[in-house]
Amino acid sequence: MPETATMPRGDFAPLIQEVRAAGLLDRRIRRYTFTVGLDLLLYGASFALIVLVGDSWWQLALAVPAAILTTRLYFVGHDAGHGQIAGTRRVNKLMGLLIGNLGLGLGYGWWTDKHNRHHANPNHVDKDPDVGVGVLVWTAEQAADRRGAFIRWLTRNQGRMFFPLLLLEGFNLKVSSVQSVIAAARGRCGARQRKMALLEMVLLALHFVGYLGLVFSVMSPGKAVAFIFVHQAVLGVHLGCSFAPNHKGMPMPGPDECWDHLRKQVLTSRNVRGGLLTDWFLGGLNYQIEHHLFPSMPRPNLRTAQPLVREHCARLGLAYTEEGLIESYTHALGHLQDVGAPLR
Repeated sequence: MPETATMPRGDFAPLIQEVRAAGLLDRRIRRYTFTVGLDLLLYGASFALIVLVGDSWWQLALAVPAAILTTRLYFVGHDAGHGQIAGTRRVNKLMGLLIGNLGLGLGYGWWTDKHNRHHANPNHVDKDPDVGVGVLVWTAEQAADRRGAFIRWLTRNQGRMFFPLLLLEGFNLKVSSVQSVIAAARGRCGARQRKMALLEMVLLALHFVGYLGLVFSVMSPGKAVAFIFVHQAVLGVHLGCSFAPNHKGMPMPGPDECWDHLRKQVLTSRNVRGGLLTDWFLGGLNYQIEHHLFPSMPRPNLRTAQPLVREHCARLGLAYTEEGLIESYTHALGHLQDVGAPLR
């Protein structure tokens, strides 16, 4: 059983001192300048190639590399949300707005708030929005409350339906982004928050006008619709493949359990073992334990931090979970399928 609130709470201090002394929390301005510039260049080049090909079904094939390159920018937006890239909060926020809202159609404010709440209490049913009740459920208690024939069928088969559902995740992120900024603009919040919501709304509108305008101007309507579906579907699957192994099937703190920071982040997270190709495909977030312990650590430093974290956990006798890619998916999907078992 995972340790609880009675455990020692000073175990994280020696690790963070070691990590800081190694310079792993320092900004990587040059590295990010190169990688972000390259990602933007390739992202733009993918759409330039789509325009050059002209109205052809080959454009549909180009939706796949375009989606993969789009995902690279999602990783950049993720890093900006954690303050990993620039030295000031203002610059990170500006990058997040430009890349997220304008470049991707992703609401930066909504996503950052949701993701920070996940980081504060990973896998906690009452506090982590990523394990709240939605299309999928994460605990047997949530499954037991499902109502409606279709919803109960979906829950019974949610492990098998996970990847098909990811085909819609790209669209879901955009719909949720639009809903969030509209709600924020209409809500009873301060003038500053309302102004930010309006700015996000304008940037989202510019994204959709530019994206849809480009696609429909260089393709026939049928090809344009098909391109948008393939682009967003592959994007959703890629993002899901990157985030799904991180926590699904890992321990979930009970409502009365209060773990210290080290155990809260380590015990609920899973690393995915692999080489440079795995690191690239999963955006470096396969070092999920290190990322959760040090969310502001630049993503390129996570691989270097791993041996320090793993050795620290070994000294404490703390379980450090690291699995291969297929094994991690097997456990994550197996957990989803097990949750729906009582309804079968």
